[in-house]
Amino acid sequence: MRQFFGMSQSGNLAEATRGLGRPQFIMLLSNDTQFEAHVKELEELYPGIPSIGCIGMSYDTKIVERGVGIIAFTDGVTAAANVLEQVSTMPVKYIKRLEQDVAKVGGSDRDTVCIDFCSGNDACVLTTINTVLKRKGISLVGGTGDKGKVSANGKIYPDAVAYGMIRNQNGRVKTYKENIYHQLGDYRFIASNTDKARYIIGALNGKPAKQVYQSILHVTDQQILTQTFKNPFGKINGDDTCIISIKDVEGNALACFRQVNDSDVLILLELGDFKAITKETIQTICRDFPKRSAVFSVNCLFRYKLFSEQNYMQSYLQEMSSLGSHAGFVGYGEHYNNRFVNQSMTCVVFE
Repeated sequence: MRQFFGMSQSGNLAEATRGLGRPQFIMLLSNDTQFEAHVKELEELYPGIPSIGCIGMSYDTKIVERGVGIIAFTDGVTAAANVLEQVSTMPVKYIKRLEQDVAKVGGSDRDTVCIDFCSGNDACVLTTINTVLKRKGISLVGGTGDKGKVSANGKIYPDAVAYGMIRNQNGRVKTYKENIYHQLGDYRFIASNTDKARYIIGALNGKPAKQVYQSILHVTDQQILTQTFKNPFGKINGDDTCIISIKDVEGNALACFRQVNDSDVLILLELGDFKAITKETIQTICRDFPKRSAVFSVNCLFRYKLFSEQNYMQSYLQEMSSLGSHAGFVGYGEHYNNRFVNQSMTCVVFE
């Protein structure tokens, strides 16, 4: 298979699709003012081709912040695209669609992957999708788009998750997750006074969450929202650490991008040597896949902001391009199999 990336910084879809001949699966990354028009135009250009889309930034060796990006797979994939609706209340109501698409595409854990764009309620969505994918051991990579809407096959859906089931006809697929954080000190916190619906942590070890965070890191209220780039919370999940980013300060509480429950045990994380970690990820992929057709990745918005502040974003994209055809989008949360993660990079590699 081959991966196509086209872009237009001005949002000209014809420019972004120039050179795209016979796609077998398409991903649209648009902006909030042109999304509806782009979805309609894309379907007119490539009627009947499985497609998913959302509002968000895209990239290959350069980033598209406000225009439009097209990522497409050609020459050797079997694909199907659809949506699960009502993700905030009852995504399982539409699970038959996914079951049918998994059957239609065929494949196995060796050669098939699910890519999704979600509008929200990610943890519930991933649990729902996993009830189907786990039967065949199929992996998933995806993320959250902006403005609470996604597209599939030329239609726009609010409160939904759009997904593509993709089978590589010419080799393996494998998913990866990159974490650039490690534990800071031996801090351990028991969360309480949480609001699961609003992702709020009220207290840590019985003290106001904001006060605990500030007393350790010596930051002001205003600095908390940028300090989380370097010091998010973490939740131990088996042999993995789930990163929990701070979204906002609400009185003496902290609102996060991921749900925290009463009695959850949290740790504090600190930023590692992200440049060295990127090189390790690239080396690992090269060892696993000496020959690569494509790499599709999802980078967290906070990683994008951090790398931009460190004047590393452009260098990062250049380094990832050493893998060959690398493209992806910037999400508001990243999906890795059945897990909703923050401040991470997830990707799928096609042989």
